[in-house]
Amino acid sequence: MSARPAVKVTALAAHTPEAVRAALAARGWDAQPAWFAATGMQALVVLLEDVTEAEREGLVRWGAKAGADVLTGEGWALVGAPASRLAPLARPDRLPPGLERLAPDLGRFLAGYADPPRRWVLGGGGLSLDHPVLIGIVNVTPDSFSDGGRFATLDRAVAQAERLVADGCELLDVGGESTRPGAAPVPVEEEIGRVAPVIEQLVRRGLGPVSVDTRKAAVARAALAAGAAVVNDVSGLAFDPELARVVAEGGAGVIVMHMRGTPDTMDSLAVYRQVAADVAAELGAAAGRAEAGGVPPERIVVDPGFGFAKTPEQNFRLLDELATVVALGYPVAVGPSRKRFLGAATGRPVEDRDRATAVACALAWERGARLFRVHDAALAREALRVAGATTSPN
Repeated sequence: MSARPAVKVTALAAHTPEAVRAALAARGWDAQPAWFAATGMQALVVLLEDVTEAEREGLVRWGAKAGADVLTGEGWALVGAPASRLAPLARPDRLPPGLERLAPDLGRFLAGYADPPRRWVLGGGGLSLDHPVLIGIVNVTPDSFSDGGRFATLDRAVAQAERLVADGCELLDVGGESTRPGAAPVPVEEEIGRVAPVIEQLVRRGLGPVSVDTRKAAVARAALAAGAAVVNDVSGLAFDPELARVVAEGGAGVIVMHMRGTPDTMDSLAVYRQVAADVAAELGAAAGRAEAGGVPPERIVVDPGFGFAKTPEQNFRLLDELATVVALGYPVAVGPSRKRFLGAATGRPVEDRDRATAVACALAWERGARLFRVHDAALAREALRVAGATTSPN
């Protein structure tokens, strides 16, 4: 009797469910069951805070039975397990006694993980998020850190917008106030005078949709009247309490970005206990301000604010741990374009950071970002096409 051949062992990539999906599909599984099974096998780690002593003990007992790793300390617990093992904790009918408080928030997290947003609704329509969406920067300011003064006239701004659209941008972001470190604020009427004529021309020429980059309700109101479909607020709706209501009444989309303080003070506020977790918590509060102001969740995008109140090391840690922000359940936009942290890594001056920007965008796509705010769209588009090709099913 001949000996049986040795069992063949093949390691599958653990950082993506695509590897498991492909293995199941190659062995006859239908597409949808294969994807659900693959996402269910994906390993997740969640941090639970403000848990009681009884809940900690309940989690340890549950983990021993469920085969999950549970680490606890006073007021917190870390739980690591495949998504399918965590799912019972989100179901009140299957929760162990004493863990009922876990179900609502954990259920929202797992639902967002299994079915992330596929479309961003904005004024007059929406953008599909099944591919990388490029947002082109049109600065009509004299003092922006990268291109201050280059597009400050109407004709130059329109020409730049046309280049960006030709290079693949699906949204144009017009800003009339610099938010570089130490930048001085711009009076409302002056900011409106910079952005409103440009927005009106871009919309008239069919180059929209258009976003306005502002912290001020009065500027946003004028921009929406000129045809803007999105408000991009670097303060996360913390600077002007009226802005959320203006967005809601205008039926616009909104990008809420993470920043602490103001452009003049933010560098002194880059102190975090754990940067990705802290940024996610503060962005969750910003999205909450939007919803409290009447903005529907499907109109909200969050932005971790690379370069704003963060050191170079913190920016790179945040980029690597972007999944923590993605887990909030809103589409994620990133704006690493030409930022100082890229210069810190490459030694390149601000005018020579577009290649580094493209790499950062590709890394962010792999970690769940779907919208990318850039100065040079052509390089970013190439990098994102390569990154997107690795995450598309065969």
